[in-house]
Amino acid sequence: MSGRTVIMILLGVLALLTGLGLYTFTYAEGFSYFSSDPRACANCHIMNDQYNSWSKTSHHAAAKCVDCHMPQNSFSGKIIAKADNGYRHSKGFTLQDFHEPIMINERNFQILQANCIRCHNELVHGILDSGHRGGELRCVLCHSHVGHGSPRMVPGLNGRTDKVNND
Repeated sequence: MSGRTVIMILLGVLALLTGLGLYTFTYAEGFSYFSSDPRACANCHIMNDQYNSWSKTSHHAAAKCVDCHMPQNSFSGKIIAKADNGYRHSKGFTLQDFHEPIMINERNFQILQANCIRCHNELVHGILDSGHRGGELRCVLCHSHVGHGSPRMVPGLNGRTDKVNND
């Protein structure tokens, strides 16, 4: 095989992969993920329950998905979090290997926790100063219903996974 033939084959494979990637990006409404529109989170059917429950909560009027689930301190942090989530969500959706019900991972939980504290700092500074009864503060362990209106699976204390209650 000549060098020219190898180059043509490689260019053909590259064009095929590029076309497949663009088709997938378009089909998945990829540009919507660059917005702050909560409907983008429901592009994937696995998130419909979360989107629907959020639309009925007190946070619906005050916060969009990105306000709680994306870092607020840097543009690069948001891009990294969106890229990481996009990769994991598209892989999970494509391979059908995601946890049911969908569960927040520890890294995203830390982002969520920081945003709870950022928005509600005036209300919780006394709790934070007291060490929250000697344990790690995890807002959604007690307030799981606030963002999505029903109990959620969240990383629990000491690395275990706890189903949070709605009380």
